[in-house]
Amino acid sequence: MGEADGISAIAALDEPTRRRLYEYVVRQPEPVSRDEAADAVQAPRNTVSFHLEKLVEGGLLEAVYQRRTGRSGPGAGRPAKLYRRAPGQIAVSLPDRRYETAAHLLADALQESEATGEAPRTVLDRRARDLGRALGRDATAGVMPTLEALGFEPRACDGAIALANCPFRSLAERHTALVCGMNLSLVAGLLEGLPEPGFAARLEPSQEHCCVCLRPAG
Repeated sequence: MGEADGISAIAALDEPTRRRLYEYVVRQPEPVSRDEAADAVQAPRNTVSFHLEKLVEGGLLEAVYQRRTGRSGPGAGRPAKLYRRAPGQIAVSLPDRRYETAAHLLADALQESEATGEAPRTVLDRRARDLGRALGRDATAGVMPTLEALGFEPRACDGAIALANCPFRSLAERHTALVCGMNLSLVAGLLEGLPEPGFAARLEPSQEHCCVCLRPAG
């Protein structure tokens, strides 16, 4: 789910009845019917049906069909439409933060380091570069749109590209050398993966920008 979709999904919960329905459904151990939901929030069944479908459209709930009688085959009746929490995750952060990416890189690096004996920092930088390279190969746009999609908020500045946002900001503030090095490797790998980036990543710490800056290659 993209950021715009995530914002729309969260905004859907601003409607009081819809929010109560969502909270009721996700607290139940089993999927619930429209009648059960209507009884729980004391609202008309038609109103509840409308809001449940909006929650499904927003990716917050999913609809499943089950026979509650336990019977199957002819005469068992039609499966009932029930609702439960959707399996996906919705997270919205402004400015954009990518702490899950950092967590995976750090955990994978630690695991590989323990298995091989290689220095954790070396493994982390290599894995970050490999991830960036893969992201660059998968990108369908140029340098600026790709960096924008990854939450870096690139800004053209005197022929260079400054990154106005650090997706790992709170981690970088506490573990500057480790996280900024990882970030540099990630962006460097990204540029390697793009067909013709024309830029090279440099570590240029700044209070106002990400620690990484892109300078013209060469």
